[in-house]
Order: sequence, then structure tokens, then C-alpha cells
Amino acid sequence: MKSASIGTATSDCEVVDVSPFGLWILVDAKEYFMDYAHFPWFKEARVKDVFAVEREGPQHLRWPALDVDLTLDSIETPAAYPLTYRS
Repeated sequence: MKSASIGTATSDCEVVDVSPFGLWILVDAKEYFMDYAHFPWFKEARVKDVFAVEREGPQHLRWPALDVDLTLDSIETPAAYPLTYRS
């Protein structure tokens, strides 16, 4: 016998923790760590702006107050998306 789920999920993405080293985000029950070295936009941001994440699509997250748009792939493998141009 399986128990029924109580309630409904209120968000399919949310920031769950902010630390001096980065932030943790939960997307579709999977947790991601976003360190400030790869995601510098969040380091000096106001906490309320960091927590105000929106799901724009299956692979797209947006922080409107920070004007930051990221894909889940760029969060999962940030080294594949360098912040500087290399010729």
C-alpha cells in the first residue's frame, strides 16, 4: 500500500540556501550548488533578489531583479560556459 502525497508542490525551483561560498538551488527535486566563482552575479546581490528565481521553461531559470538567465546545463557544467572570451 502506498501513502498518498499530502499537499501540492508550491515551486518546481527554489533557492534553498545561501552561503559565503555560493548558493544551493533545488530544481525538480535535484539540488545544484552554484559557487560565486562561476556565478558572480549572486555574490553581492540582495538576498531577496537571489531567492526570487522563476522557471521560464524546462531548462531555463531567471532572476528578474538581477537580470540573470541561466540554463540548467550551465549550472550543472559551468566550466563549459566560461565567463571570459578566449581567442
